[in-house]
Amino acid sequence: MSIAGKVAIVTGGSRGIGRAIAAALLSRGTHVVIAGMDEDSLEATAADLQASAPTNSRVVPCRTDVRRADAVQALMDTAAERLGGVDILVNNAGIRGFAPVADMSPDDWEAVVATNLTGAFQCCRAVLPHLRRRGGGWIINISSLSSQSPFAGGAAYCASKAGLNAFSDALMQEVRHEGIRVSTVLPGSVNTRFGGHDGKAEWKLAPEDVAAAVVDLLAHPARSLPSRVELRPSCPPRKG
Repeated sequence: MSIAGKVAIVTGGSRGIGRAIAAALLSRGTHVVIAGMDEDSLEATAADLQASAPTNSRVVPCRTDVRRADAVQALMDTAAERLGGVDILVNNAGIRGFAPVADMSPDDWEAVVATNLTGAFQCCRAVLPHLRRRGGGWIINISSLSSQSPFAGGAAYCASKAGLNAFSDALMQEVRHEGIRVSTVLPGSVNTRFGGHDGKAEWKLAPEDVAAAVVDLLAHPARSLPSRVELRPSCPPRKG
């Protein structure tokens, strides 16, 4: 599948993994809408990406709170109005919220689940009519290996990502006969500010590694559906 000329939406697209995914898509001739909460960061990122993108690729920033159905609908409308439609959705928006259960307030729990899981639901639900009008497309949800290996202090985050895995698998079965492919990418430790980057973690995955996995998925022929991709650092520190 050539993605040149296709239109992609990347949530959480102004930094880290989302920015790397947007850059990788643009380098292959895709038009990209980057969504996020910080309008200044979105505008700056869009300008930087556009400056290095191929001349035939466009970048559109769109401030979006994925927790709100009306904001997500506005995001889809922006992609359709500015770029003609939607072919690819990458749900990457997420927050950490690491804390022991005893110390976590209901509001903190809700913020993590609403962003990481409900936000993906909102975006998937809103994009389906657009993908159906195009005769198919891709939804790629960025999860985490911690969804399968929970850790102390990460109850909300791990639960939200485990829920995202199950949601993605169910959605994949609902829409696969319409030419809409749904896949989940589960990275391990990634060297970003999100993961507490301290400049001494060269062994971790780079955001560009996750972006490469996304682009590789999009290159699969129509008969192929890699529904879950696990991505680990190749040489993490030895334990003990």
